[in-house]
Amino acid sequence: MTPTTGLRLVAHAHTAALRRAVFGAGDDDLDEGGRRAALALAGQGRGGPLGTGERCLTSPALAAVQTAYALGLHPTVEAALADCGYGGWSGRSLADVGAREPDALRRWWETPEAAPHGGESLVALRERVGAWLDGGLGGGGRVVAVTHPMVVRVAVGHVLQLPTAALFRLDVAPLAVVRLSRYGSRWQLQFTAPPVGSAAGAPAIG
Repeated sequence: MTPTTGLRLVAHAHTAALRRAVFGAGDDDLDEGGRRAALALAGQGRGGPLGTGERCLTSPALAAVQTAYALGLHPTVEAALADCGYGGWSGRSLADVGAREPDALRRWWETPEAAPHGGESLVALRERVGAWLDGGLGGGGRVVAVTHPMVVRVAVGHVLQLPTAALFRLDVAPLAVVRLSRYGSRWQLQFTAPPVGSAAGAPAIG
């Protein structure tokens, strides 16, 4: 059966803030290492993880937009792909929040409905992204969506119907590519092999 939609979710490349585990790290420019890694991923061409997208969507965040252009894509901004709204934690590192507000951080990790930072809860983020997956992709086709690690997590959680509390067990690296396919109303997570004749054991990006 041919899928009605083929979606590749791409986590944006490194920023200096992302390397320091800062909440809202996608609001910064890509750092030099992130830019080089994105260009290297783009250089893998049609046989690489990105495949052959017909259109590109991106989070409004600067790092996501810059990643899309570095990948040689021509993105359209999609608000549903925005990162989780971290409220008062935006711009602060995980280490800082953990040191100053350990109970609040623990509540955020353990209670998906909680938003101790005053922003968006993980449940609300999952509802936003799930609604986009199930109804916001328009005419289908092959889509590349550049977004944030947390958005990739909740998208996979939605497709696999995972408990929201389990999302922190998913480790999404910069420039990670997740392939999803929709058949009618049903999404599937796909694991694909490299094309025959491609180099095995190539170094990972990110």
